[in-house]
Amino acid sequence: MSAAAADRRIRYAIVGTGSRAQMYVDAIAGPHADLAELVAWTDTNAGRIGWHERRLTTAGIPSPTRFAPDGLGAAVAEHRIDRVIVTSPDWTHADHVVAALEAGADVIVEKPLTTTEDDVRRIADAVDRTGRSVTVTFNYRYAPRNASLKDVIHAGEIGEVTSVHFEWVLDTSHGADYFRRWHRDKASSGGLLIHKASHHFDLVNWWLDDVPARVFASGGLRFYGAENARRRGMGSRPRRGTEDSPLRDAFSLDLREDPVLRELYFEQESHDGYLRDRDVFDPGISIEDNLSLVVDFARGASMSYSLNAHAPWEGYTVAVNGTLGRAELTVVERGAVLLGDSGRPVVDPSARPGDVEHEDGRPVSERLVVQRHFGAARGVPIPQEDGGHGGGDARLLSELFRGSGDDRLGRAATWLDGVCSVAVGLAGNRSLESGQAVAIDDLGLGAASRAFAAGIRQR
Repeated sequence: MSAAAADRRIRYAIVGTGSRAQMYVDAIAGPHADLAELVAWTDTNAGRIGWHERRLTTAGIPSPTRFAPDGLGAAVAEHRIDRVIVTSPDWTHADHVVAALEAGADVIVEKPLTTTEDDVRRIADAVDRTGRSVTVTFNYRYAPRNASLKDVIHAGEIGEVTSVHFEWVLDTSHGADYFRRWHRDKASSGGLLIHKASHHFDLVNWWLDDVPARVFASGGLRFYGAENARRRGMGSRPRRGTEDSPLRDAFSLDLREDPVLRELYFEQESHDGYLRDRDVFDPGISIEDNLSLVVDFARGASMSYSLNAHAPWEGYTVAVNGTLGRAELTVVERGAVLLGDSGRPVVDPSARPGDVEHEDGRPVSERLVVQRHFGAARGVPIPQEDGGHGGGDARLLSELFRGSGDDRLGRAATWLDGVCSVAVGLAGNRSLESGQAVAIDDLGLGAASRAFAAGIRQR
């Protein structure tokens, strides 16, 4: 690459080098290296940075400069950073977003935007003061199946949307994982209504081109946790999964069995004591594993939503009712979690729940059906793409680093889209505490509320 070409590259810093950062590191070092350069990074765990450095060095790529976790503002100035990518734990997002904006950089932040009303206000005020941009990486928008449903609604095939039913199930591999990690602490993650479901709420906001107005929530910790284990007579439990204990079972995660988890987390525990493999039936878990919501939207539609974190398969079903008909999207992301010969769980992506098959015998993994009033149902073809999040990751990364061009579906998500998604979770958490419906306006989101209202008027 010529010096002139290198000078045209956008300069990036990364805050947080856990597993989620790998997608961005590989994108900048690989397919988007002609337009992007990773020049600096930080993490509270030096061992995790070292793991990423070894990967780059092995590939013959110079390692970025390290800086202190509390030195983001100075690093932006010193290294002439254009954009900061925030992939640190959820409760730290607001601190890093605000510091980057005030130092003069734009921000790309993993969902959720943040976890509390106060941090939403802080980010909104910083955007207002600095005029910088914040992009939230909602990669599910880019999955062809979700874009196909957006196309159907956007084209008016089912008329004006009146209601949505949305069910998401997490299996006993992926779903259980939220109860092993720091996500199990609601003060850190906001619970699954913030950390996980912000993906889902954003999809509905985007599909409907609308914003939430009121939320009623019900739910609880009904499967994981020590109390539920005792109630079901499960007996003594291991402290963690990565130990040679006779108490281990199918819910125990042994970090030694996965080379990435072993090197990125297990071998780095001496730096900060973080355990990535705690028992899902521990005491002290403060997040819910079963959740149900009713959400009212500004233009009159409503949604019934449910989330289960201990299902035997993983995926989602969404039905959108309109004045002219109905669209139904069914997605099976992982068909089963089975037990191998050793008694350890094995995810079988080819297995599907039930007996649903294509005519040629292939299992159905995703299906979009549209049926108008007084008409027959028809299947809508869904383009097939490989990669994470239903093929959405690669498309998202391309847009982040290369631009979107003319995207008629408007997949790029701003900080305000991030607010719209976490607002449902914030109101839902308040509703869980009070037992009452909570209006989004009552969250008191400051400058975000004003932008929210402006967004409604523009729709």
